[in-house]
Amino acid sequence: MNADLTLAGRTAIVTGAGAGLGRSEALALAAQGAAVVVNDIGPAAEEVAGEIRERGGRAVGVAGDVGDWALGDKLVQTAVETFGSLDVLVNNAGVLRDKMLFNLSESDWDDVVRVHLKGHAAVSRAAAVHWRAASKAAGGPVYGRVVNTASEAFLFGSAGQPNYSAAKAGIVALTLSTAQGLGRYGVRANAICPRARTAMTEASFAEGTSPGGLDAMAPERVGTFVGYLASPAAEKISGQVFVVYGDMVALMAAPTVERKFTADSGVFSPEEFAAQVTPYFEDREAHRTYAAWDVAALDTTGTNTPR
Repeated sequence: MNADLTLAGRTAIVTGAGAGLGRSEALALAAQGAAVVVNDIGPAAEEVAGEIRERGGRAVGVAGDVGDWALGDKLVQTAVETFGSLDVLVNNAGVLRDKMLFNLSESDWDDVVRVHLKGHAAVSRAAAVHWRAASKAAGGPVYGRVVNTASEAFLFGSAGQPNYSAAKAGIVALTLSTAQGLGRYGVRANAICPRARTAMTEASFAEGTSPGGLDAMAPERVGTFVGYLASPAAEKISGQVFVVYGDMVALMAAPTVERKFTADSGVFSPEEFAAQVTPYFEDREAHRTYAAWDVAALDTTGTNTPR
């Protein structure tokens, strides 16, 4: 394997890795040479760890709920004590409680935000503590990679997933903050918005193949990209958001100002807002400059199904 792609001698944590995307990501990292701490609830974590070991890799399973803040410390401690280091963190764990906003219960909101957003934050914080201390001990930057799992739902909203959409938007913001706050220590942080057929999404995506015979929505496709982001080859990539599915990876641009409104007198009156802003939105499509492929390629016509 190309030296810039190998993870030999590195250790990775993958949350939610008992099935689906997380499993594919854990297997991809192991195939590149990384030792893997596999996390999920129940026995699935050790089952995937066993699968990696059967393939000649190194892995250990740690069962636990990432919504439990203390689990982050346990995962980092396991990585360091078992394999000697922590180099890669892939935050993937998540749950669904899909409801329209008017049917959303407090527990529907809390469960999704706790596992997705708090879970990402808990393990990221523990990893950040480790990498900061390691950098200070080394007197310079160390090797650190964070790959967080967002969703196109944060871009377009999802009518039946207000909790999920909000959590994924928070994960993008957390990723940007992580990239800025930990960059000086050598850590690179990016977010992916994947589409893949898993147990969570099998009802949403029809089966189909593309050149090479691989299912167009196979989670292995996403795992390959995560392995790349975890590798030395991605040293210059940080604070970015990628949409990943099929044969495509799309780099998202940062938000831009679409139109600026300025008060003629220096202070807006309600009448001037109505005179400037209302006409713009009445004919907004004539002013927009986004590329035609943006919506066609990325919008899922309101469904925005999660990974």
